[in-house]
Amino acid sequence: MKPFVQKLDELTPEMVALVDRIVEEHGNDATQLVGILLDLQDEVERHYIPEPAAYYLAQRLEIRPTQIYDVITFYSMLYDKPRAKYTLEVCNSAPCRVKDSDTLVETLKRLLNLEVGEVTYDGRFCIEKVPCFGACDVSPAVRVNGVVYGNLNSEERVLDMLRQLD
Repeated sequence: MKPFVQKLDELTPEMVALVDRIVEEHGNDATQLVGILLDLQDEVERHYIPEPAAYYLAQRLEIRPTQIYDVITFYSMLYDKPRAKYTLEVCNSAPCRVKDSDTLVETLKRLLNLEVGEVTYDGRFCIEKVPCFGACDVSPAVRVNGVVYGNLNSEERVLDMLRQLD
């Protein structure tokens, strides 16, 4: 029981308020754990589930912390380690690749001096290839924290998009 208490000692009042609000938005319903974790992850700056928050969430929902981590490790869209502040998601589907999303990835890699899956030294950017996110009409496109930036078919447009993120 001691590690559980230790993790709760590391919890900030802001994180408690955030977890409480999200749990309440989901009707205090533990069966909505995936949605709760996704919402929590979206609101944490580095887009992950901090360990103290996971332990507090387990206590709040009256479930075991291992249940939280079973869900986090099962779903590829949930993370328990800090990610980039801006994850640049590039569609890897066939239609977007036809519209030159591969060139977009290469441009991002060159401009940021970064490989796919890596995080910049300052924690700001990461490039990921993801399944379709429904922006075929403006491809090549990048989705950043839920916002789609489309028609990124030149280095100038990619640079403009990167400038908008700070």
